[in-house]
Amino acid sequence: MAIMLLCICVGSVNIPLEDTVTALWNSLWKMEIPASISRSIILNVRLPRVLNVALVGAALSLCGAAMQGLLRNPLADGSTLGVSSGASLGAVLALALGITIPGTTYGGTMLMAMLFAFLSLAAILGLAYALDRSLSTNSIILIGVIFSMFSSSVINLVISFAEDHIKSITFWTMGSLSGTNFGHTRILSITVLLCGGVILRYARELNAFAIGEDNARHIGVNVRRVKLIILITVSVLIGVCVSISGTISFVGLVMPHMARMITGPNHKRLLPSSMFSGAIFLLLADLVARTILRPIELSIGVVTSLVGAVAFVTIFYRTRKAR
Repeated sequence: MAIMLLCICVGSVNIPLEDTVTALWNSLWKMEIPASISRSIILNVRLPRVLNVALVGAALSLCGAAMQGLLRNPLADGSTLGVSSGASLGAVLALALGITIPGTTYGGTMLMAMLFAFLSLAAILGLAYALDRSLSTNSIILIGVIFSMFSSSVINLVISFAEDHIKSITFWTMGSLSGTNFGHTRILSITVLLCGGVILRYARELNAFAIGEDNARHIGVNVRRVKLIILITVSVLIGVCVSISGTISFVGLVMPHMARMITGPNHKRLLPSSMFSGAIFLLLADLVARTILRPIELSIGVVTSLVGAVAFVTIFYRTRKAR
């Protein structure tokens, strides 16, 4: 809560804490107060952005923790499936072709991102099943990496022919939550509640996967069913997040590792703590992106990539050294 208040107060225009708390309190209880510029900034710009940042951070980190547990791979995150790249491709096509939904600002981008996320998942699982009927972890990762490379190539091809939209596409592919509103907050809240609930429900099964798929199968876990449910749920969550925030790297890769250092490997504690740490990390990253070069705003993906790369190398080094 303190970090959220800090993110609401600080920006291109700093607003005193007292004014921020007063505006939020009066808005919560629907009290009539005179309109002001600071109140408008707090309620219409910063509050929805802060809420959306926290929800996206929590969702991406939860997806990363689930994927690392499911695939038993410390380098896995939500984008390992290639669904994130597929969602990005759909959104880029929407921006380049000017696909819109009447009455909405980002409806076309969101719809295309979610559609391509589902299509990507179907293609990846279909190819993996054709190669390996057991849907082994290695097959899914291999197909996901290949699909991500293919999607990136197509995105670059689209950018080459979309000269009028290069700036908006490039900024979006680096990740940004500027311009998001309470409509996005409702979508993210519902998606995180539903998909997050499903993933948290399978915390015990993810603990079983940690000892190997064969051992999990021997203790009564329906490996194939659980794997498909988690993969589909993660894909839906990533598709919605990417459609709203663009591509944000390293949150799902690094934050579960940091949460695991505090709570241990038990997914019943790891998954909630990953959501909490992911939300805090992305809030701080967004704050840095908004203020470090103000009034110029950086893409949030630039900050997360710089910080995340250093953090991951540090964690990897300490883990190797401990062995």
